[in-house]
Amino acid sequence: MTLRIHFTADDLARTRLAEGPRPLLELDVALRVLRESAHRARFDAWRRESFARLAPRARLAFEAVPVRGWSLEFLLPAEPGSARELWERVRATPAPQVREQVDEWAGRVRRIPPWTGRLAEDPLFVRELVDVFEDTYEQLVAPYWPRIEQLADTDRTMRMRQLTEGGVERLLQGLNPRRVRWNPPVLELTMASGHEGDLYLEGRGLLLIPTLFGSAFPLFDDTGPQPWITFPIGHDRTPWFPLPATVTASALTTTPRSLAALLGRTRATVLCAIAEHPGLTTSQLASRTGISPASASEHATVLRSAGLVSTARDRNAVLHTPTTAGIGLLNASTADTTGPEPAILRA
Repeated sequence: MTLRIHFTADDLARTRLAEGPRPLLELDVALRVLRESAHRARFDAWRRESFARLAPRARLAFEAVPVRGWSLEFLLPAEPGSARELWERVRATPAPQVREQVDEWAGRVRRIPPWTGRLAEDPLFVRELVDVFEDTYEQLVAPYWPRIEQLADTDRTMRMRQLTEGGVERLLQGLNPRRVRWNPPVLELTMASGHEGDLYLEGRGLLLIPTLFGSAFPLFDDTGPQPWITFPIGHDRTPWFPLPATVTASALTTTPRSLAALLGRTRATVLCAIAEHPGLTTSQLASRTGISPASASEHATVLRSAGLVSTARDRNAVLHTPTTAGIGLLNASTADTTGPEPAILRA
């Protein structure tokens, strides 16, 4: 079953990459992936941790988001913004819009929860349901959000390189080779739902949204001003979460034990070069730091093992990007430029 998206020259010109993943869209996909068994190496550790933390009332969220098919749109908008901002927008959804979307959703799914009718009549229940979804987000997605953003930043560097070197068509070719095929001027999507048909963009272009949980099949929506589809961050090569679930943005900026491997001038120079020029290839990194490609690769590997840089492969090139921890370390080590040379920069 294939969804065919038809492009014109105007559509190619207006196609763009989203700035990053969308928090509530990630929750939508995560609720589905949690109940599947696919991609065990990628997701099983997260599944175990998540099931252990979920409260019993999270079942309401599972009932509103089937493993396959439509979810309640007003609860999980694919919009940009912080999770806190988005939940406030959801709570402010006008009652007529809630009723309209509930009726539409009930006509699309095979089985509706017994509480569906209350959404159209009871504003307090709507708020209670939003609270459930927000709590579920805090357990399934929020602990990992810094890591998701880090992986997305690395992936975006690779995509922008594709765009610069080969244009939009090169970008479309590399989105998700197993499920998304560029057959000019048509983008062919294999959908998990089996949905098929033709979508004509008619000059609106296409928004490309990265997702980490949606690693297999693409999602799409054409109800807004610009249609969008999702693509997986880094394909199946992207490592999942080597960090524990308790890691937060502040914890990512602390010094890991493996930082001892960085106490050398050359390796610190390599880290600075990557931070100043995200997306460097190994050969470019070698050129900027005045070392051999083999040495640049070795230093980048140690930095990656320490969680200070991440890498992505684009064809035969390896691209290096600083992580949140790497940037935090550099910010801390250069905070006082008038004092003694920081230990991290001493040979």
